[in-house]
Amino acid sequence: MGYQIVADLPEAMRPWRDRPKRWEDITPNTNTLFLDTEGVVQVRDGAGLPGYDQPVTQIQFALGCITSYRAESNATRKALFLTRAKAQAKRLIDRRVEARGAWYFPYPFDYKHETHSGVDYKAPWYSGMAQGEAISMFIQLSQLDAVTQEERALYQQAADAAFASLLRGDDGAPWVIHKDSAGYLWIQEYPGAQPGTGDFTYNGMIFAMFGLWDYYAATGSEVALALYDGSATTIARYFPLLRNVRWHSYYCQTHRIPTPSYHQHHINLFRQLHWQTGSPDFAHHTDVLTDDFPSPFLRDGSNVAFAAATHTLYRLDTKADGGWDQAKQDAQLETKKVTFARATQAPADMRRRIQGRGIYYRISAGAYTGWWVGEIWPTSFLRGQYLTTAYFPQRTLTFPGGNQEVDVYRFTEDGTDASIRTVSFTSPSNAPTDRRAIVNGRPMYQITAGALTGYWAPATSITMDGTTT
Repeated sequence: MGYQIVADLPEAMRPWRDRPKRWEDITPNTNTLFLDTEGVVQVRDGAGLPGYDQPVTQIQFALGCITSYRAESNATRKALFLTRAKAQAKRLIDRRVEARGAWYFPYPFDYKHETHSGVDYKAPWYSGMAQGEAISMFIQLSQLDAVTQEERALYQQAADAAFASLLRGDDGAPWVIHKDSAGYLWIQEYPGAQPGTGDFTYNGMIFAMFGLWDYYAATGSEVALALYDGSATTIARYFPLLRNVRWHSYYCQTHRIPTPSYHQHHINLFRQLHWQTGSPDFAHHTDVLTDDFPSPFLRDGSNVAFAAATHTLYRLDTKADGGWDQAKQDAQLETKKVTFARATQAPADMRRRIQGRGIYYRISAGAYTGWWVGEIWPTSFLRGQYLTTAYFPQRTLTFPGGNQEVDVYRFTEDGTDASIRTVSFTSPSNAPTDRRAIVNGRPMYQITAGALTGYWAPATSITMDGTTT
């Protein structure tokens, strides 16, 4: 497809910057995680049980520490973040397996996936997700001023050796990368027992791609760019199979099981693919996934605005906190009609898609606590701006021609309409936009240049990048 890598991204948009390690988590000691005597994260199946290495857990811990190291101003904390990151890197280097001219990072335990048939491994086994993430860890460590020249050389060597594993196909063992029967490139989080097989897991592949981004940005490797382009082409091609319209997306292509816990990961990952490539393709995918099943959590002080009208409220069978429960299926338990003689509002603590329905709000206080109301602008809608996605680079929206009237809006911080303008154009007219958000219950785009700078255009009134939204 010719996807490019945008190597000069703003710092906050670069891989792993959205996952800093919190200071209070720097020395984990939980039922499932602890540090061994060398400061390396160990996974365990319960408190008091022995631990074991889990490469992705260790790598992501290190990357979180590196991100926090960059932002930390306290010298003591900064030093410990770096110490922790180095300890994880040392463990991977010490226990690497050298094969096929590359370094592989073994999983030293047997593993069988509870619901994904075919994911059944005897130790040691290998994962493309770990291989790609390790590249990010080693590259990012090598870029820190505080590492010694000797350490920097070692990390660069490790990054090169991990990158080499993504140049070894499924014609030998171990392998983590191959082309499918249609010629699309896959980095397999869970490679199959036979060449060309696997779980075809979406999030694991995208995380591995971040390693290619880091490697290209650091080295300018054309081979890394080609692998990234091939991987991005695969993800774009198979997006329709990842998507589950108006519900949770699928975790992998092989099993196509809707997985609520990974849907928001997919949204975040596609947003980063948009930044990393500059392509509107992945921006569109981000928007689609956001609308299919938006993050349900609302900030404190969120309010639903009700117009003076009769509204239908619903009791739904959900988890106690309002979340979706597979056993309950959001079943409708009760309805009631309420009429407000004048416009009013009520606090809400959740906005989410109800199974088989649209978007609903859960009222969190007052006479209608626990009842749900549908998102129906302008009669019932969440006041303010939510679920903002920043575009980089900016995208292009187009107003219709034929003198068709479109209302555009300016808002105050609390979501109140500050001004409304009605515009029309004889011919289709373009405007740049740097973000999309749900504003007063509707998807909207913010205009960043021209006479309408600062105004928001409803998604239903315009086209985006030449495509009806």
